[in-house]
Amino acid sequence: MTAALSVRGLVAGYGGVPVVRAIELDVSPDTFLAVVGANGAGKSTTLRAIMGLCEVFAGTVELGGTSLDGTRTSDRVLAGLALCPEGREVFPSLSVEENLLTGAIAGQGWTGRRDALDRVYELLPRLGERRGQSAGTMSGGEQQQLAVGRALMSGPTVLLVDEASLGLAPVMVDRVFEILANIHASGTAVVAVEQNIRISSVATHIVVLEQGTISDRLVADDVGGGLYQAAQAAYFGTGGT
Repeated sequence: MTAALSVRGLVAGYGGVPVVRAIELDVSPDTFLAVVGANGAGKSTTLRAIMGLCEVFAGTVELGGTSLDGTRTSDRVLAGLALCPEGREVFPSLSVEENLLTGAIAGQGWTGRRDALDRVYELLPRLGERRGQSAGTMSGGEQQQLAVGRALMSGPTVLLVDEASLGLAPVMVDRVFEILANIHASGTAVVAVEQNIRISSVATHIVVLEQGTISDRLVADDVGGGLYQAAQAAYFGTGGT
């Protein structure tokens, strides 16, 4: 099976300084990969490099067997990648539906917006209930759902999610992770970077980052129902909190 996303020997950073080194990832169409590690481990930089949003000094990124090296971020969205950014970054003065529509333009195209909206509302019914509400009046958890839904509007084959649990109450963290699991179950590969180790409860694969390099890998099939416990041991062994 051709990997939905393949990353080989990735070295990336900012201002000529590498932040991550020798990153190797294989994400198949049925993968939910959680990339965990302490603050500053290089998790967000890894996603930004995959999306073409920071300097890449070495390595390759392929989507569906096609190289994305040297391509613009907009071209990567058209190819099937989408990023839900850290901090949500919704447009507060726009309605829920208007926010969602901003994610449709570069992906499936404006003509496919209704089908895309229907899929998002099916996966995230809360957004359908609030479609006319201003995004700035929503709770943090609802805004996170909106940010995820906006990323889905381009019809990605691989959804990249950056710190979805940031700033949310524990009960809402569990809800957001459940939503990501449902998106994965619907046929979209998911790569989620997190400091919150509870993401391992819904993942099929875990990668632990420490100081810009991969220090451990775990697969659900290898550890059975103990993936969460195994991920805790690997993560806290890095000094993460």
